[in-house]
Amino acid sequence: MYKRLSSVMFPIFAVLLIGALVWGYQENQEKNAILIKAENQYQRAFHDLSFHMDKLHSEIGNTLAVNSTSQGMHRKGLMNVWRLTSEAQNEINQLPLTMLPFNETEEFLSRISNFAYQASMRDLTNEPLSEKEVGNLKRLYQNSSEITKNLQEVQQKVLSDRLRWMDAETAMATEEETMDNTIVDGFRTVNKKVQEYPELDWGPSVSSIYAKRSVKKLDGVPVSKEQIQSKAAKFSNADSSKIQVQENGKGTDWESYTATINQGKESKLMMDFTRNGGMLISYSDTRPIGAKKVSRSDAMAKADQFLVNKGYKDMKAVNYDEYGNLANLTYVRKQGDTLIYPEKMSVRVGLDTGDVTGFQASDYVYEHQKQRQIPKAALTEAQARKKLNPDFEESYARKSLIENDYSKEVLCYEFGGRINGTKYRIYINANTGVEEAVEEIKPVNATS
Repeated sequence: MYKRLSSVMFPIFAVLLIGALVWGYQENQEKNAILIKAENQYQRAFHDLSFHMDKLHSEIGNTLAVNSTSQGMHRKGLMNVWRLTSEAQNEINQLPLTMLPFNETEEFLSRISNFAYQASMRDLTNEPLSEKEVGNLKRLYQNSSEITKNLQEVQQKVLSDRLRWMDAETAMATEEETMDNTIVDGFRTVNKKVQEYPELDWGPSVSSIYAKRSVKKLDGVPVSKEQIQSKAAKFSNADSSKIQVQENGKGTDWESYTATINQGKESKLMMDFTRNGGMLISYSDTRPIGAKKVSRSDAMAKADQFLVNKGYKDMKAVNYDEYGNLANLTYVRKQGDTLIYPEKMSVRVGLDTGDVTGFQASDYVYEHQKQRQIPKAALTEAQARKKLNPDFEESYARKSLIENDYSKEVLCYEFGGRINGTKYRIYINANTGVEEAVEEIKPVNATS
């Protein structure tokens, strides 16, 4: 009996064992193939980064080498600097540096990229590089030389010692503070040196990109929890005794309050207010939304009335989107005959009843503090219209104040219409006639 059972089971176990060994071998081969592919990608990205940093240093030098009146060469050089910094940033993003502090170097490259792009895109014939900008380029030439040298030293060690990025990734993942890895140490050295570079004056257009909003910069005196409770009750028409107020970010640049009103198991109202001035940033009603019953025109009318009732006057809807049974409208403030696009807010409407279920006004809160004087247009609407493509089928025109690529507010004529079967908004600078922006409008978005 035992012999018979053994003669049957032994081949079965042998087949299973061989199968397990083959499966394990294949799994190991696939794992090794994935590791080799990842290692090759890391090596390629690293060597490309070193190459592009060297080219960046050379390109900045070329830009400085030509005569100060060579606007064409300056433009070409700056465009190449922008392209190379973009390449370098892309390669950094392909390296396993998430656990390694390399943020100073990434931000440094980002600032160079924005500086080069914005300088190259302006009319250098009328507005050539200033002494300060040339001084910045000289400093960047020195800094890029040092970064390139440090990266090339790491590159030499990687090649001569056959170092692997997978080992560097393991070293970064370990919790040991005494870890020793040539690649990790090399990148840390680069980042530390970049951190020690003196801050450059990049100019207002570049600096504004990195300017951090802070609720502490808002006008108005700090308000108490009791005052927020009262404001929340007034906005929501609720009993103030049922409103819970929580303070957020105390002692930071983002101090605020959240007011909450429980309306049942599945529904509550939530409102965020700034601590300075007690201004409403957002409002949300978490009630379940039923099937769509409200039309687009009714939803827009309900949103318009909501803003009027809450004290937001002169707001104009410029976008309308639908997502299932919800509609989202974007509003901007209208001053005289001009739309002020920086002062925007969004309103969410439930399409079951048409009631507003959400409200986001952080941009409006920050931008509404500015006292804006709408500049006078140098061009007439008819003159600006001549800058449009002759095939553009215009449906409306209006004045708009927008923020351009240089983070400057400019007065434009906004033309809405259709070309090549697609709807667009085209913003023509009311002083220069330059096309400041072109925006494609999806069919469900267009409002005029």
